[in-house]
Order: sequence, then C-alpha cells, then structure tokens
Amino acid sequence: MSFFESLLVLLLIAVVLLQVSRRLAVPYPSMLALAGAAVALIPGIPHITLHPATALALFIAPALLDAAFDFPIGTARRFWLPLFVFAIGGVVFTAAAVAWIGWAFAGLPVAAALVLGAIVAPPDAAAATAVLSSMAIPRNTDTVLRGESLFNDAAALLIFDAALAVQEAGHMNSEVGLHVALAVPGGILLGFVAAYGMRYITSLVSGTLGGNLLQFVQTFLLWIVASRLGLSAVLTIVTFAMTIARSSNSVSSVRMRVQSYAVWTAVVFVLNVMAFLLMGMQARNIVAEMEPDHIAQSAAFALAVVVTCIVVRFIVCVGFNRIHAFYAVRNGQPEPASLNQGILAGWCGMRGLLTLATAFALPADFPQRDLVVLTAFAVVLATLVVQGLTLSPIIRWLGLDRRADGPRELAEVRQQINAAGLEELEEAQEEEAELLRTKFRLEQQALSKSGEPTSLTNYRRLALSAIAAQRRRLEELRAAHHVNVDEYNLLLEEIDWRELSVLPEKARRIEEI
Repeated sequence: MSFFESLLVLLLIAVVLLQVSRRLAVPYPSMLALAGAAVALIPGIPHITLHPATALALFIAPALLDAAFDFPIGTARRFWLPLFVFAIGGVVFTAAAVAWIGWAFAGLPVAAALVLGAIVAPPDAAAATAVLSSMAIPRNTDTVLRGESLFNDAAALLIFDAALAVQEAGHMNSEVGLHVALAVPGGILLGFVAAYGMRYITSLVSGTLGGNLLQFVQTFLLWIVASRLGLSAVLTIVTFAMTIARSSNSVSSVRMRVQSYAVWTAVVFVLNVMAFLLMGMQARNIVAEMEPDHIAQSAAFALAVVVTCIVVRFIVCVGFNRIHAFYAVRNGQPEPASLNQGILAGWCGMRGLLTLATAFALPADFPQRDLVVLTAFAVVLATLVVQGLTLSPIIRWLGLDRRADGPRELAEVRQQINAAGLEELEEAQEEEAELLRTKFRLEQQALSKSGEPTSLTNYRRLALSAIAAQRRRLEELRAAHHVNVDEYNLLLEEIDWRELSVLPEKARRIEEI
C-alpha cells in the first residue's frame, strides 16, 4: 500500500477502536496503546518512517501548545511547589534511575542511558485526564496532574537534548555546556517575544480561515526556530501559549475561539492516534529482525524499566505529599492534600505522546536504538494498560470520586456567572432587557433546583420546537430555490447556533474522548 492508503487504513482502524473504547468505557489512550501493539502483530502493514526532527515538531508542538493555552499562569504560580517537585524532581529521579539500569544491565554508554531515562521519565497528563474527565476528583489534584506535563516535558527534553548531544560528541565539551546553559532562559525569552509579536499579526487575521492556519504555522515555525537556535523548544511553546492566552480575548473573536478549539482538539487527537500506530509499526519491524534470545533479554530489560518508572513516580509523589503535609500541620495549617491524593497522583504516571515522539527522534546510529525504542514502547503500553485501566476503580477505592459533588459545584459557579448577568441588566429599562432578565431568571431557577422540572425545561422544549420549524422552513425555501447555497449555509449556521444556545450541557458535547 502507498503512504496515503496506509494512512487511511490507520485512521479507519482508529475510528473503530474509539467507538469500542467509548462503549466499553475504556480510556482511549489505553485503547490506542493496545492498537499499537496489535499493529505490531499484523503482517503486511507498511513501515512509515519520519525524520527524527519532524517527529518531535509534528507530535509535540501542537499538543503542548493546546495544553499550555488552557493552563493559566496564575494557576502555575499557585501550585508552583508540587509542579516543581513533580516536573523537575520526578523527571530527574526517574531519568537517573532508568539511566543506571541501562548502563548496568544493558551496557549502554552513560549518555545514551540518560537519553533512555529522559525518554521514559515524563508522564503524559493527556493520558490521565482522558480517564479523569469521566470522574470528579479533588480540584487541586486534578489541576496539578494536568499542569505537570507542561513542565516535565520541558525538563525531560532538556535532559534528552543534552544527553544526546554528549553522546553524539563523544564527551562533554564547552559547546554542549553552553547549549544547556542558554536553552532554558533563551527558550522562555523567545516565547515571550514571539507572543507579543504575534498579537499584532493575529489581530489582522482574526475571524478568517487564514487565522486558523496561522495558528498551526506559527506553532511549528516557533518550534523549528527554537531548535535551530539551540533553545528549549518546549519552554518556547509553553511560554508563547500561556502568554497569548492571557490576552486572547482582546485579539480574537468569539467565532474564532469556537472554531479554533474544535480544530485543535481534532488535530491533537489525530496526532495521538498516529503516534501510537506508527510506533506499533516500528516495534514490529524491530522485533522481526531480532533473534529469539535477544527478544527475551529485551523483554526482561523493558520490564525492569517499567517497574522502575512506576516505583520512582510513586515514591516522589507520596514522599512529597507526606513531607508537605508534615510541614503544613506543624505550622498550624491544614494538609494541602491527603495521603490518598498523593497515592492517586503516584498512580497517574502513564506515559504517552512525548515518550513515543522522543523515541521516534533517535538517530539511526544511536547505540542499541532498537532496544531503546522497544523499551519506550513497552513503558507506554504497560503504563497505559495497567495504570490506565485501573485508575477509575482506584479513585473509587481511595474515596476520591466526587462525581456526586461535581454537578452541584458547577451549578454554583454557573449561578455566580448568571447573577453577574442579571446584575448588569438590573437598571436597564428597555423592553429587550426584560426579555433577557426573564431568560436569566429561568436559568437561575433551574440551577437552584437541580434535577427538578422547571420553567427552563418548558423554555427549552418550546424553543427547540420553534427552531425545528425554522429549519424545516429553510429546507422548503432551499428546495424552492428562494435561497442560494451561500445564503442557505449562513441561515443554517444561525439556526444551529440558536439551537446550541438552548441545548443542555450534555447535548452540546462531542463524545469520543
């Protein structure tokens, strides 16, 4: 099959697997990991290769920008201590432990072993949040788990780049040292400069298809520029995204934001799918060329690395949780997080996209590249399947399932937002203002009496009935050639937005992940 035909087959497989995942309530990253393993066993599937630098830019840059845009700087400041410990301490300890195993048991050079450690060290928050999105855990734990991937990715890639440079140079030299020293501050500075520079350009293309395209072009271009300058591309993207997020309301329209969210969600999702399936292809080719004895040795080594990653993560999370709680109680403050929350954070150590992408990015002449790639794939597969499939029952066992409280807390927040709207309209005397006040009061009534039949239910029923009549009439006008294609699409979009504004929350969601 050609590359395009293979790509279509892989995407079709992904669609089928995701439907199975949704119906069985299995986290989609776990299903993708199993799919990657299945692809490795299917004969005849072609091997699709990617240039190492392309793999990192393609898979990591958009996913990182998407996550960083949704994580406020203020939240990072508030939770700086756990984020620092998990992102820096957790990655460094895991990378060091795995590097020792690679050096002692696989005979890898120290720098190459550290590269392996950096590849498997960073947990992927997307994998955990795919499970957590269907649950409701304490908000501070959820925030830390979602935020840590932004910074542990940066730490892991810094170690990866430095160790790979040492491995390729054969020794530590001044050039490598200068690269490491400048990578962090230079990456952050480039991100700030690019964000403020893009504000003007974005305002010129906001609300256009070109604006959506520019978002992807600037993301890939920024990653490439940072890499060419020897700076931390990860920190550049994170800084850029968090900076533009703070001022996005002033430079982008509502229509642009809605469309951008939809496009970015779909693109990042497809990249996750492709990374898992492409890794399965690569693993299949590696295993096919191995001797049986070598396969057994590689499996044993991979198992040791998997266990090390899980244990070190658990030690770091629970250890920090208890030390932090000890100092808080000693100072007369409540525990920032319970022991059960620490255990949950320790178990949310699934590896995902970054591990796959960095394994892809290894040069062809890397020492024992096949062993490193297989080990990376094994870590992703094992953590996503074992930890991913057991995360929901563990949350319930730890007593951290707060799904019963989630709707109530969300309703309280909605009440505050709704009250702000009513307060703004309080002095308005126009007839239209009274219509708006009526709608807001209906929503307030529904929020204060959750689960009970309210006037809002009747309002939605009548509105949807009227909207359905509008849609039928539009179809009649189209059939009679009273509107052209452009007019039809414009009017249909207006009716669709009207319906979305009436539908309840669950009916507005796109179900899949």
